[in-house]
Amino acid sequence: MSTRRTLRLLAAAMAALSLAAGCSRAGGGDKPAPAAAQGDATEVRIGYFPNVTHTPAIIGVKKDFYTKELGSTKLTTQTFNAGPDEVNALLGKSLDIAFIGSGPAINAFTKSTGSIQLISGAVSGGAQLVTKPDITSPDQLAGKNIATPQLGNTQDVALKKFVADKKLQGVKITNLDNPKTLDAFKKGEVDGAWLPEPWSSRLVLDAGAKVLVDEKTLWPNGRFPTTVIIVRSEFLQQHPQTVQAILRGHLKAIDWAKANEADAKTVVNNALKELAGSSLSQPVLDRAFSAIEQTADPIASTFGQLAKDSVTAQIVKTVADLKGFADFSALNEALKSLGKPAVDAAGLEK
Repeated sequence: MSTRRTLRLLAAAMAALSLAAGCSRAGGGDKPAPAAAQGDATEVRIGYFPNVTHTPAIIGVKKDFYTKELGSTKLTTQTFNAGPDEVNALLGKSLDIAFIGSGPAINAFTKSTGSIQLISGAVSGGAQLVTKPDITSPDQLAGKNIATPQLGNTQDVALKKFVADKKLQGVKITNLDNPKTLDAFKKGEVDGAWLPEPWSSRLVLDAGAKVLVDEKTLWPNGRFPTTVIIVRSEFLQQHPQTVQAILRGHLKAIDWAKANEADAKTVVNNALKELAGSSLSQPVLDRAFSAIEQTADPIASTFGQLAKDSVTAQIVKTVADLKGFADFSALNEALKSLGKPAVDAAGLEK
């Protein structure tokens, strides 16, 4: 074979390889091909909030459900006040897995052009609009100052969507860290707040607020995903066994918390004192726990509406295309290993 012919054949082979690589890119765009599996991770970094709505994460960490499943993989944790900051940590690759609200989860997926994926549910319910007692109807919110935890977080979207739906005018929305909202309400600086547990219960029982809207009343069967779990897609592709281990621990944490409610409350309360600087009174703790449902079901059928709500709330300009948002393969493997039924993706998978 001549040297010239050999070179032509090599060039053709390289072109074919380049074409194959190009075809492996999602949608023919410039997204890189999926990362190859690399076995168990050396370390997994998890983020969550010091809130009752993140009870499965708190239980999983404090009762060692994750570490027992992870084996030699090191677990590192970090806590956040609200979702947008946690999203930044994920996108900056200082986190691998995050317990987060549904709104920021959607925004993370769209901002990352699909490199963040939904892998499980954690908690349904546990969010309320609480106000001064003299506010007895939504119409009276006009001209009032209502707080939410952070711009673009799940409760911020819920409040803005509610205000838009009710065509309320002049409602001022203030973003405050949850502890500052409690202080501001006591001082009369805000008239109410849309908050996750335990903060809505704290305003009611510690500061005299009344419930104007329980978010459960706005959803079919009273179920909506307050807290879900998302992961960096690269981490999931590289370390699927590690993600499955976390999800097995997650499922076991939920089962333990449901079977040992009094002990679960104690674990969560001690964690809140450690992480947020103060524990809850027993009435607040009981009320907060009664408002939530711990579940690995992400209630995927709600995400189409949640994506629309972000547009109504003017957090984003267009409704997110959620095709490929969810990857429940690791969750369903973990569920199968524990003899539990698979969850429905409701069209969110690829």
